[in-house]
Amino acid sequence: MPFITVHANTERELEVYYEIHGSGPPLVNISGTGADLRQSLPHRSPFNKAFTTLHFDQRGLGQTGKPDGPYSMTMYADDVAALMDSLGWERAHVVGTSFGGMVAQHVSLRHAERVERLVLCCTSAGGISPSFPIHTLRPLDVEARIELQLGLYDCRWDPGRDDPIPGFGRFYDIMIDRMRTELDGDAHRGLTLQVDARADHDVVARLGRIGCPTLVCAGEHDDMAPLANSTLLAERIPRAELRVFDGGHFFPLQDRAAFPAMIEFLQA
Repeated sequence: MPFITVHANTERELEVYYEIHGSGPPLVNISGTGADLRQSLPHRSPFNKAFTTLHFDQRGLGQTGKPDGPYSMTMYADDVAALMDSLGWERAHVVGTSFGGMVAQHVSLRHAERVERLVLCCTSAGGISPSFPIHTLRPLDVEARIELQLGLYDCRWDPGRDDPIPGFGRFYDIMIDRMRTELDGDAHRGLTLQVDARADHDVVARLGRIGCPTLVCAGEHDDMAPLANSTLLAERIPRAELRVFDGGHFFPLQDRAAFPAMIEFLQA
């Protein structure tokens, strides 16, 4: 099994589960809230066709170690740099999705020399431009929370249609099963620690310090990380451009143009 022990800051060792797929320039893929490689099919990522892609479970999730909390955004960012160190990667492209996009911003600010090109998907800078405050959903039971989140993921969600979220197809049922898993037991603990760390995420005043070429990607129908979030990121990161796709929070699965656009940008 591909585990590696990393040393971030002065914290004790963290055993990280990771997978590397594909070939080409190195790329670090930082996934979203609650993501677990046992469910996300990293071997099928389109990035693998063009890059040597590092996929990993973040602290507290999946098969990676689960140290006691609380966690901070800087911890997640330093884990990425420490993992690159352990693999001998000096620089890499970085792609961050949702919560992973927040982590990617901190990586770009704390470890700027490690980031070649940056892609930020359906995410936010926090502060005056936050994503939906997921912690406010905690009082809800699992099914009520899932129903509310589905509408946030895509404002067109309609459970009465054959395709409740346009363009999702068979992934719709897979996503709901994953959400139920995330909200139960040990997986929920790691998710809760992520959400708590996210509450302190605010890099709005520092976005101008991100110096690498950056592509900001958004879904037109996303209410979890509204388009205004991505607009602010693109306006305040000096070398950034914005692309809007036909979809919601999971637009890469909904709009076939999304992955090719990201790959084209990273290969420029």
